[in-house]
Amino acid sequence: MIFILGGTSDSLQIAQALKNKDYDFYLSVVSDYGAELALQITENVLKGALNQADLQRILAEKQVDLVIDATHPFATEVSKTAMTVCQRMQITYFRFERSSEIPASAKIVYSIEEACQVAKELTGKIYLTTGSKNIALFLKYLAKERIVARVLPTSEVLQSLEKLGLQADQVEGIKGPFSQELNIALMKQNQAAMMITKESGAAGGFFEKVAACETLAIPCIVIAREKLAYPAMFDSVTEIIQQVVKIGVNK
Repeated sequence: MIFILGGTSDSLQIAQALKNKDYDFYLSVVSDYGAELALQITENVLKGALNQADLQRILAEKQVDLVIDATHPFATEVSKTAMTVCQRMQITYFRFERSSEIPASAKIVYSIEEACQVAKELTGKIYLTTGSKNIALFLKYLAKERIVARVLPTSEVLQSLEKLGLQADQVEGIKGPFSQELNIALMKQNQAAMMITKESGAAGGFFEKVAACETLAIPCIVIAREKLAYPAMFDSVTEIIQQVVKIGVNK
C-alpha cells in the first residue's frame, strides 16, 4: 500500500498516475478544499493534520509499504515527521519536490520576519502571495493598511482574513494559475510597490511572479525554502512512478 502526503497539485498528479497503473493508495490532505480535489481521483482520502503518533498508527493500520511526501515545499515539519516515522517503521520514503532556482533579480530572505524587515525599509503597498496560513504573522510586523493579500477564495480563508481585520479591498480571492501578464495586471490594479512570495517552484507559478516584478521594476522579496536531507528525492512524476515500479510495491 502507498500513502501520499498531499495538498499540492503535484500530489494530485502523482495520485492520478498511480491510479492509471492500478496501484492502491491513500491520499492525505489537510483542508476541505484539498479533500474536495482529492476525492475526484480516489475515495481513499484522509483529511486532517497528522502528528507522529497519528501517522505511525495510520501507516500500521493501512499496512503501508511506501510513503510519497508531496506536501508543499514549506511544510517542512510534516516532511520531518514523515521521515522520522518512516525510519522508525522501516518504511520506504520518497520526497517529491519540483526543482527551483531563484532568479538573480529577486531579494532572497529566509524567514517571514526577515521578509518583513526588508519590506519595512521600502514604502508603498505590499502584494502578498504567500498563501493565507501565515498572514497573521505578517500583520504582526507590518502596518495592516499596507497589505494586499492574494489568497484562495474559499469561505474558510476569506473569513479568517476578515477576522484579522483586512478590508475587502485588501483581499484578492482568486485561484491560479497566474501568467506573467495576469500578475502584472493584478499588481497594477492594486498599486503594488513590491511583492512578497515564497520559493514555491514552477507548479506554484513562482517564475511568472518574479518575471512580473521585473517587468514592473518593483522588488520581489522571496522567502527561500528550508533545505532538508531527504533520503530519496524526485522532481518528475514520471521518474517517481518509475521508481515505484522498480522497487516492486504491491498493487
